[in-house]
Amino acid sequence: MAEANLSDIIFSTRAMRRLKPDPVPDDLIEQILRAGQAAPSGGNAQNWGFLVVKDPDVRQQVQVYYQRAYDEGVGKHYAERLASMPAGEARDKLERQVAAVHHLTLHFHEVPVWIVPCLDVGPRGPVGMSGSSVYPAVQNMLLTARSLGLGSTLTCRHMMFGKECDAIFGLPDTVVSFAILPVGWPEGKFGPVSRGPLSQVVYRDRWGQPYF
Repeated sequence: MAEANLSDIIFSTRAMRRLKPDPVPDDLIEQILRAGQAAPSGGNAQNWGFLVVKDPDVRQQVQVYYQRAYDEGVGKHYAERLASMPAGEARDKLERQVAAVHHLTLHFHEVPVWIVPCLDVGPRGPVGMSGSSVYPAVQNMLLTARSLGLGSTLTCRHMMFGKECDAIFGLPDTVVSFAILPVGWPEGKFGPVSRGPLSQVVYRDRWGQPYF
């Protein structure tokens, strides 16, 4: 297979939520982690940490909270959105997304590897800009996983029960998890990302003033 260039990888890194339970070689996980560590961080502090979770018991315990967050929040939100939408292409697309989200919810603990990006936020705890020191690393890892033929998705739902999940992960008091990247071989195929027109989200000088 021809090696993809960066643009190809960026525009085909979709959320892959249907992942096989097959093992992922450690050397591939290491490549993903090295890409995460190469990302920028605020003040170049590099006060991150990356927890690789392979223990089925740990994954099963966290999945309980992941499922609960779906049942008590995310799932209800999706149901309300679907109920308010007329039949048509947009509703069909959202239904497919919801089905994939629900599938990942049920099988979250079966994904062979989780990468949990964390940040040492110190005694003051996380602030509004804290994520800027960890989410660039997340994107690097997602792109690298894609380049290796591995599927993943950025999910932060466990943070609805962050204290409980971080305790399961054994994190110190000043360290907070900011995401979970489930990593596995995808059941489906990669394809182009789906986005709306750029003109609808880009403005010139003042919000609402068209750029194009």
